Amino acid sequence: MGIDLLDAIETLKSVGCAVQAVITDDVATSIREDRKARRLPRSEWARGVGSQIAFARRESPNRGGRHLGFAQALVHEMPHTLALLRSGRLNEWRATLLVRETACLSAADRGIVDRRLCSDPNTLDGVGDRGLIARAKALAVELDAAAVVARHRKAVSERRVTTRPAPDSMAYLSVLMPVEQAVCLQATLGRDADSLIATGNGGGRTRNQLMVNLLFDRGTGAEVTSGIPVTVNLVLSDETLLTGGHEAAQLQGFGPVPAGIARQLVADAIDGDAETSLQRIYACPQSGSLTALESQSRTFPKSLRKLIDLRDQTCRTPWCDAPIRHHDHIRSHRESGATSAENGSGLCEACNYAKEAPGWTARPVHNPGRTHLLDLGTPTGHHYRSAAPPLPAAARQSGVEAVLIAQLRAS
Repeated sequence: MGIDLLDAIETLKSVGCAVQAVITDDVATSIREDRKARRLPRSEWARGVGSQIAFARRESPNRGGRHLGFAQALVHEMPHTLALLRSGRLNEWRATLLVRETACLSAADRGIVDRRLCSDPNTLDGVGDRGLIARAKALAVELDAAAVVARHRKAVSERRVTTRPAPDSMAYLSVLMPVEQAVCLQATLGRDADSLIATGNGGGRTRNQLMVNLLFDRGTGAEVTSGIPVTVNLVLSDETLLTGGHEAAQLQGFGPVPAGIARQLVADAIDGDAETSLQRIYACPQSGSLTALESQSRTFPKSLRKLIDLRDQTCRTPWCDAPIRHHDHIRSHRESGATSAENGSGLCEACNYAKEAPGWTARPVHNPGRTHLLDLGTPTGHHYRSAAPPLPAAARQSGVEAVLIAQLRAS
Protein backbone atom coordinates (compact mmCIF):
# COMPACT_ATOMS: atom_id res chain seq x y z
CA MET A 1 0.00 0.00 0.00
CA GLY A 2 2.78 2.43 0.96
CA ILE A 3 4.77 1.84 -2.25
CA ASP A 4 1.65 2.30 -4.39
CA LEU A 5 0.91 5.54 -2.57
CA LEU A 6 4.45 6.85 -3.14
CA ASP A 7 4.16 5.98 -6.84
CA ALA A 8 0.82 7.76 -7.11
CA ILE A 9 2.20 10.87 -5.38
CA GLU A 10 5.18 11.00 -7.78
CA THR A 11 2.79 10.80 -10.72
CA LEU A 12 0.67 13.57 -9.21
CA LYS A 13 3.76 15.76 -8.75
CA SER A 14 4.70 15.33 -12.41
CA VAL A 15 1.16 16.14 -13.53
CA GLY A 16 1.21 19.25 -11.34
CA CYS A 17 4.53 20.35 -12.87
CA ALA A 18 3.10 19.95 -16.37
CA VAL A 19 0.06 22.04 -15.44
CA GLN A 20 2.34 24.69 -13.90
CA ALA A 21 4.34 24.84 -17.13
CA VAL A 22 1.23 25.44 -19.24
CA ILE A 23 -0.09 28.09 -16.83
CA THR A 24 3.31 29.78 -16.69
CA ASP A 25 3.42 30.08 -20.47
CA ASP A 26 -0.17 31.38 -20.54
CA VAL A 27 0.65 34.06 -17.94
CA ALA A 28 3.76 35.19 -19.81
CA THR A 29 1.89 35.31 -23.12
CA SER A 30 -0.97 37.30 -21.58
CA ILE A 31 1.38 39.86 -20.02
CA ARG A 32 3.37 40.21 -23.22
CA GLU A 33 0.24 40.71 -25.35
CA ASP A 34 -1.17 43.26 -22.90
CA ARG A 35 2.01 45.34 -22.97
CA LYS A 36 2.20 45.06 -26.73
CA ALA A 37 -1.39 46.30 -27.05
CA ARG A 38 -0.55 49.26 -24.81
CA ARG A 39 2.24 50.15 -27.26
CA LEU A 40 4.99 49.82 -24.68
CA PRO A 41 8.55 49.48 -26.02
CA ARG A 42 9.50 45.94 -26.99
CA SER A 43 12.16 45.95 -24.26
CA GLU A 44 9.35 46.20 -21.68
CA TRP A 45 7.21 43.29 -22.92
CA ALA A 46 8.92 40.59 -20.86
CA ARG A 47 10.54 42.62 -18.08
CA GLY A 48 9.71 41.36 -14.59
CA VAL A 49 7.61 38.40 -15.79
CA GLY A 50 10.06 35.86 -14.39
CA SER A 51 9.95 37.61 -11.01
CA GLN A 52 6.15 37.37 -10.90
CA ILE A 53 6.37 33.65 -11.67
CA ALA A 54 8.97 33.27 -8.93
CA PHE A 55 6.89 35.03 -6.27
CA ALA A 56 3.87 32.86 -7.05
CA ARG A 57 6.08 29.80 -6.53
CA ARG A 58 7.86 31.30 -3.49
CA GLU A 59 11.24 31.14 -5.18
CA SER A 60 13.98 33.56 -6.18
CA PRO A 61 13.60 35.67 -9.36
CA ASN A 62 16.51 33.78 -10.87
CA ARG A 63 14.64 30.50 -10.46
CA GLY A 64 11.50 32.18 -11.80
CA GLY A 65 13.29 33.03 -15.04
CA ARG A 66 14.38 29.41 -15.37
CA HIS A 67 10.85 28.17 -14.74
CA LEU A 68 9.61 30.52 -17.46
CA GLY A 69 12.19 29.36 -20.00
CA PHE A 70 11.45 25.73 -19.12
CA ALA A 71 7.71 26.22 -19.61
CA GLN A 72 8.07 28.01 -22.95
CA ALA A 73 10.39 25.30 -24.28
CA LEU A 74 7.97 22.52 -23.30
CA VAL A 75 4.83 24.20 -24.60
CA HIS A 76 6.20 25.52 -27.89
CA GLU A 77 9.07 23.22 -28.85
CA MET A 78 8.93 19.93 -26.89
CA PRO A 79 5.35 18.62 -26.87
CA HIS A 80 6.37 14.97 -26.38
CA THR A 81 8.40 15.82 -23.28
CA LEU A 82 5.42 17.79 -21.94
CA ALA A 83 3.13 14.83 -22.64
CA LEU A 84 5.44 12.45 -20.74
CA LEU A 85 5.55 14.88 -17.83
CA ARG A 86 1.77 15.19 -17.85
CA SER A 87 1.38 11.39 -17.85
CA GLY A 88 3.76 10.97 -14.91
CA ARG A 89 6.28 8.91 -16.91
CA LEU A 90 8.89 11.68 -16.62
CA ASN A 91 9.60 13.89 -13.60
CA GLU A 92 10.31 17.62 -13.63
CA TRP A 93 14.06 17.25 -13.09
CA ARG A 94 14.55 14.90 -16.05
CA ALA A 95 12.38 17.13 -18.22
CA THR A 96 14.61 20.02 -17.14
CA LEU A 97 17.70 18.05 -18.20
CA LEU A 98 16.22 17.53 -21.67
CA VAL A 99 15.42 21.23 -21.99
CA ARG A 100 18.89 22.19 -20.79
CA GLU A 101 20.81 19.85 -23.09
CA THR A 102 18.88 20.99 -26.17
CA ALA A 103 18.96 24.72 -25.41
CA CYS A 104 21.63 25.39 -28.06
CA LEU A 105 19.58 23.83 -30.89
CA SER A 106 17.11 25.47 -33.24
CA ALA A 107 13.42 24.88 -32.56
CA ALA A 108 13.29 22.38 -35.43
CA ASP A 109 16.29 20.35 -34.19
CA ARG A 110 15.03 20.50 -30.64
CA GLY A 111 11.75 19.05 -31.85
CA ILE A 112 13.63 16.14 -33.44
CA VAL A 113 15.37 15.31 -30.14
CA ASP A 114 12.03 15.62 -28.37
CA ARG A 115 10.39 13.20 -30.80
CA ARG A 116 13.21 10.64 -30.81
CA LEU A 117 13.55 10.47 -27.04
CA CYS A 118 10.02 11.08 -25.78
CA SER A 119 7.45 10.11 -28.43
CA ASP A 120 7.63 6.50 -27.20
CA PRO A 121 7.08 6.38 -23.42
CA ASN A 122 9.22 3.24 -23.17
CA THR A 123 12.38 4.82 -24.64
CA LEU A 124 13.52 6.39 -21.37
CA ASP A 125 12.18 3.76 -18.97
CA GLY A 126 14.88 2.93 -16.43
CA VAL A 127 17.31 5.50 -17.85
CA GLY A 128 19.13 7.50 -15.15
CA ASP A 129 20.12 11.15 -15.22
CA ARG A 130 23.56 10.54 -16.73
CA GLY A 131 22.16 8.25 -19.39
CA LEU A 132 19.51 10.81 -20.27
CA ILE A 133 22.10 13.59 -20.56
CA ALA A 134 24.35 11.39 -22.70
CA ARG A 135 21.55 10.54 -25.14
CA ALA A 136 20.44 14.15 -25.46
CA LYS A 137 24.02 15.35 -26.00
CA ALA A 138 24.70 12.70 -28.62
CA LEU A 139 21.62 13.71 -30.59
CA ALA A 140 22.50 17.41 -30.27
CA VAL A 141 25.98 16.78 -31.70
CA GLU A 142 24.50 14.66 -34.49
CA LEU A 143 22.01 17.36 -35.47
CA ASP A 144 24.13 20.51 -35.07
CA ALA A 145 27.73 20.06 -33.96
CA ALA A 146 28.50 23.73 -34.65
CA ALA A 147 25.82 24.83 -32.18
CA VAL A 148 27.28 22.55 -29.50
CA VAL A 149 30.76 24.00 -30.09
CA ALA A 150 29.39 27.55 -29.91
CA ARG A 151 27.63 26.65 -26.66
CA HIS A 152 30.92 25.40 -25.23
CA ARG A 153 32.66 28.65 -26.18
CA LYS A 154 29.91 30.65 -24.50
CA ALA A 155 30.21 28.48 -21.39
CA VAL A 156 33.96 29.15 -21.25
CA SER A 157 33.27 32.89 -21.36
CA GLU A 158 30.97 32.49 -18.32
CA ARG A 159 33.56 30.85 -16.05
CA ARG A 160 33.34 32.10 -12.48
CA VAL A 161 34.04 31.44 -8.81
CA THR A 162 31.22 31.33 -6.25
CA THR A 163 30.74 30.42 -2.60
CA ARG A 164 27.76 29.09 -0.68
CA PRO A 165 27.27 28.11 2.97
CA ALA A 166 27.83 24.54 4.13
CA PRO A 167 26.90 22.95 7.48
CA ASP A 168 29.04 23.46 10.61
CA SER A 169 30.33 26.96 9.70
CA MET A 170 32.02 25.71 6.56
CA ALA A 171 31.55 26.88 2.97
CA TYR A 172 31.70 25.45 -0.54
CA LEU A 173 34.01 27.21 -3.00
CA SER A 174 32.85 26.38 -6.53
CA VAL A 175 34.85 27.07 -9.67
CA LEU A 176 33.12 26.83 -13.04
CA MET A 177 35.91 26.32 -15.56
CA PRO A 178 36.80 24.23 -18.63
CA VAL A 179 36.93 20.55 -17.73
CA GLU A 180 40.57 20.07 -18.76
CA GLN A 181 41.64 22.90 -16.45
CA ALA A 182 39.58 21.51 -13.57
CA VAL A 183 41.10 18.04 -13.99
CA CYS A 184 44.60 19.55 -14.14
CA LEU A 185 44.01 21.62 -10.99
CA GLN A 186 42.64 18.64 -9.06
CA ALA A 187 45.53 16.41 -10.16
CA THR A 188 48.16 19.02 -9.27
CA LEU A 189 46.75 19.58 -5.78
CA GLY A 190 46.56 15.82 -5.23
CA ARG A 191 50.11 15.27 -6.45
CA ASP A 192 51.57 17.99 -4.23
CA ALA A 193 49.60 16.79 -1.21
CA ASP A 194 50.91 13.25 -1.76
CA SER A 195 54.44 14.67 -2.00
CA LEU A 196 54.11 16.46 1.35
CA ILE A 197 52.87 13.28 3.01
CA ALA A 198 55.61 11.15 1.44
CA THR A 199 58.37 13.51 2.62
CA GLY A 200 56.99 13.76 6.14
CA ASN A 201 55.94 17.40 5.77
CA GLY A 202 52.20 16.81 6.02
CA GLY A 203 52.03 17.85 9.66
CA GLY A 204 49.57 15.08 10.45
CA ARG A 205 47.03 16.43 7.97
CA THR A 206 45.07 14.20 5.63
CA ARG A 207 45.39 14.35 1.85
CA ASN A 208 42.11 16.27 1.55
CA GLN A 209 43.12 18.77 4.23
CA LEU A 210 46.45 19.38 2.52
CA MET A 211 44.75 19.92 -0.86
CA VAL A 212 42.50 22.58 0.67
CA ASN A 213 45.45 24.31 2.35
CA LEU A 214 47.47 24.26 -0.88
CA LEU A 215 44.53 25.75 -2.79
CA PHE A 216 44.20 28.54 -0.22
CA ASP A 217 47.94 29.25 -0.17
CA ARG A 218 48.16 29.53 -3.95
CA GLY A 219 44.92 31.48 -4.30
CA THR A 220 45.74 34.13 -1.69
CA GLY A 221 49.53 34.16 -1.70
CA ALA A 222 49.39 33.64 2.07
CA GLU A 223 49.63 30.63 4.33
CA VAL A 224 46.48 29.34 6.01
CA THR A 225 47.97 30.17 9.41
CA SER A 226 48.57 33.83 8.52
CA GLY A 227 46.04 36.64 8.34
CA ILE A 228 43.60 36.82 5.45
CA PRO A 229 44.48 39.92 3.36
CA VAL A 230 40.93 40.98 2.52
CA THR A 231 38.07 42.62 4.39
CA VAL A 232 35.86 40.19 6.30
CA ASN A 233 32.91 41.75 8.14
CA LEU A 234 31.84 39.91 11.29
CA VAL A 235 28.88 41.34 13.22
CA LEU A 236 28.43 40.20 16.81
CA SER A 237 26.99 41.57 20.02
CA ASP A 238 29.21 43.07 22.71
CA GLU A 239 28.19 40.25 25.07
CA THR A 240 29.22 37.59 22.55
CA LEU A 241 32.59 39.28 22.05
CA LEU A 242 33.48 40.31 25.59
CA THR A 243 31.53 38.28 28.15
CA GLY A 244 31.17 34.83 26.63
CA GLY A 245 27.62 35.33 25.33
CA HIS A 246 26.00 32.61 23.27
CA GLU A 247 24.17 34.56 20.55
CA ALA A 248 25.39 33.72 17.05
CA ALA A 249 27.37 36.27 15.06
CA GLN A 250 26.73 37.19 11.41
CA LEU A 251 29.55 36.70 8.91
CA GLN A 252 28.73 38.95 5.94
CA GLY A 253 28.24 36.91 2.78
CA PHE A 254 27.86 33.67 4.73
CA GLY A 255 25.29 33.87 7.53
CA PRO A 256 25.15 32.86 11.22
CA VAL A 257 28.33 31.68 12.95
CA PRO A 258 28.32 30.13 16.46
CA ALA A 259 29.53 32.49 19.18
CA GLY A 260 32.58 30.38 20.05
CA ILE A 261 33.77 30.26 16.45
CA ALA A 262 33.19 34.02 16.07
CA ARG A 263 35.37 34.74 19.12
CA GLN A 264 38.06 32.44 17.73
CA LEU A 265 37.98 34.28 14.38
CA VAL A 266 38.48 37.59 16.20
CA ALA A 267 41.30 36.15 18.33
CA ASP A 268 43.06 34.68 15.29
CA ALA A 269 42.83 38.01 13.45
CA ILE A 270 44.29 39.92 16.42
CA ASP A 271 47.10 37.40 16.98
CA GLY A 272 48.00 37.24 13.27
CA ASP A 273 49.40 39.82 10.89
CA ALA A 274 46.01 40.99 9.59
CA GLU A 275 44.87 44.55 10.23
CA THR A 276 41.93 44.32 12.62
CA SER A 277 39.45 47.08 13.42
CA LEU A 278 36.41 47.28 15.69
CA GLN A 279 33.44 49.45 14.75
CA ARG A 280 30.45 50.06 17.00
CA ILE A 281 27.03 49.61 15.40
CA TYR A 282 23.87 50.54 17.26
CA ALA A 283 20.90 48.20 17.03
CA CYS A 284 17.47 48.19 18.63
CA PRO A 285 17.73 45.89 21.69
CA GLN A 286 14.21 44.54 21.16
CA SER A 287 14.32 43.79 17.41
CA GLY A 288 18.00 43.74 16.45
CA SER A 289 17.35 46.34 13.71
CA LEU A 290 20.04 48.91 12.88
CA THR A 291 19.53 52.54 13.82
CA ALA A 292 18.68 55.03 11.08
CA LEU A 293 21.10 57.07 9.02
CA GLU A 294 20.15 59.67 6.42
CA SER A 295 21.92 61.62 3.67
CA GLN A 296 21.01 64.65 1.59
CA SER A 297 22.74 63.13 -1.45
CA ARG A 298 20.81 61.41 -4.23
CA THR A 299 23.30 58.53 -4.21
CA PHE A 300 23.97 56.46 -1.12
CA PRO A 301 27.24 57.49 0.57
CA LYS A 302 29.72 54.81 1.60
CA SER A 303 28.69 54.80 5.27
CA LEU A 304 25.02 54.33 4.37
CA ARG A 305 25.81 51.61 1.83
CA LYS A 306 27.77 49.76 4.48
CA LEU A 307 24.89 50.07 6.94
CA ILE A 308 22.44 48.66 4.37
CA ASP A 309 24.84 45.81 3.53
CA LEU A 310 25.14 44.84 7.18
CA ARG A 311 21.39 45.12 7.75
CA ASP A 312 20.08 43.34 4.65
CA GLN A 313 22.95 40.82 4.16
CA THR A 314 21.55 39.59 0.82
CA CYS A 315 19.15 40.91 -1.85
CA ARG A 316 15.94 42.06 -0.17
CA THR A 317 13.61 40.79 -2.88
CA PRO A 318 11.49 38.00 -1.34
CA TRP A 319 13.12 34.55 -1.70
CA CYS A 320 16.22 35.98 -3.40
CA ASP A 321 19.54 35.12 -1.72
CA ALA A 322 21.80 36.75 -4.32
CA PRO A 323 24.62 39.06 -3.16
CA ILE A 324 23.84 42.78 -2.93
CA ARG A 325 25.07 44.68 -5.99
CA HIS A 326 22.89 47.83 -5.98
CA HIS A 327 21.77 50.16 -3.18
CA ASP A 328 18.31 51.24 -4.21
CA HIS A 329 15.72 53.81 -3.15
CA ILE A 330 12.60 51.83 -2.20
CA ARG A 331 10.44 54.86 -2.93
CA SER A 332 12.24 56.33 -5.91
CA HIS A 333 14.14 59.61 -5.74
CA ARG A 334 11.88 61.09 -8.44
CA GLU A 335 8.95 60.44 -6.07
CA SER A 336 10.77 62.41 -3.35
CA GLY A 337 12.05 59.25 -1.70
CA ALA A 338 14.73 60.03 0.87
CA THR A 339 18.30 58.75 0.70
CA SER A 340 18.07 56.99 4.06
CA ALA A 341 18.37 53.59 5.69
CA GLU A 342 14.58 53.46 6.05
CA ASN A 343 14.05 54.12 2.32
CA GLY A 344 17.05 52.11 1.15
CA SER A 345 17.44 48.44 0.32
CA GLY A 346 20.17 46.19 -0.97
CA LEU A 347 19.27 44.45 -4.24
CA CYS A 348 20.98 42.22 -6.75
CA GLU A 349 21.34 43.66 -10.23
CA ALA A 350 18.53 41.60 -11.80
CA CYS A 351 15.97 42.45 -9.09
CA ASN A 352 16.79 46.16 -9.24
CA TYR A 353 16.08 46.23 -12.97
CA ALA A 354 12.96 44.04 -12.66
CA LYS A 355 11.23 46.41 -10.20
CA GLU A 356 11.50 49.23 -12.77
CA ALA A 357 9.06 47.41 -15.08
CA PRO A 358 5.57 48.92 -15.57
CA GLY A 359 3.11 48.21 -12.77
CA TRP A 360 5.65 47.40 -10.04
CA THR A 361 5.51 49.29 -6.73
CA ALA A 362 7.74 49.37 -3.67
CA ARG A 363 7.40 51.16 -0.35
CA PRO A 364 8.96 50.98 3.11
CA VAL A 365 6.56 49.82 5.82
CA HIS A 366 6.54 51.48 9.24
CA ASN A 367 7.47 48.65 11.59
CA PRO A 368 8.29 50.08 15.05
CA GLY A 369 10.17 47.79 17.39
CA ARG A 370 10.93 45.30 14.64
CA THR A 371 13.38 44.89 11.76
CA HIS A 372 13.23 46.91 8.55
CA LEU A 373 10.23 45.97 6.38
CA LEU A 374 9.36 46.71 2.76
CA ASP A 375 6.34 45.93 0.58
CA LEU A 376 6.73 44.94 -3.08
CA GLY A 377 3.71 45.04 -5.40
CA THR A 378 3.47 43.32 -8.79
CA PRO A 379 1.47 44.39 -11.87
CA THR A 380 -1.17 41.75 -11.05
CA GLY A 381 -1.95 43.43 -7.73
CA HIS A 382 -0.20 40.86 -5.55
CA HIS A 383 1.90 42.13 -2.65
CA TYR A 384 4.89 40.51 -0.97
CA ARG A 385 6.75 41.69 2.12
CA SER A 386 10.42 41.34 3.00
CA ALA A 387 11.80 41.78 6.51
CA ALA A 388 15.50 42.33 7.17
CA PRO A 389 17.07 39.62 9.34
CA PRO A 390 17.72 40.63 12.96
CA LEU A 391 21.33 41.38 13.88
CA PRO A 392 23.02 39.97 16.99
CA ALA A 393 21.96 41.96 20.04
CA ALA A 394 22.49 41.86 23.75
CA ALA A 395 20.68 39.12 25.61
CA ARG A 396 17.14 40.11 26.55
CA GLN A 397 16.13 40.26 30.19
CA SER A 398 13.17 38.24 31.31
CA GLY A 399 10.45 39.91 33.36
CA VAL A 400 11.69 38.21 36.53
CA GLU A 401 15.28 39.40 35.90
CA ALA A 402 14.10 42.98 35.37
CA VAL A 403 12.19 42.96 38.69
CA LEU A 404 15.14 41.47 40.60
CA ILE A 405 17.59 44.01 39.12
CA ALA A 406 15.25 46.88 40.01
CA GLN A 407 14.93 45.62 43.61
CA LEU A 408 18.70 45.21 43.97
CA ARG A 409 19.29 48.74 42.69
CA ALA A 410 16.68 50.10 45.08
CA SER A 411 18.23 48.37 48.09
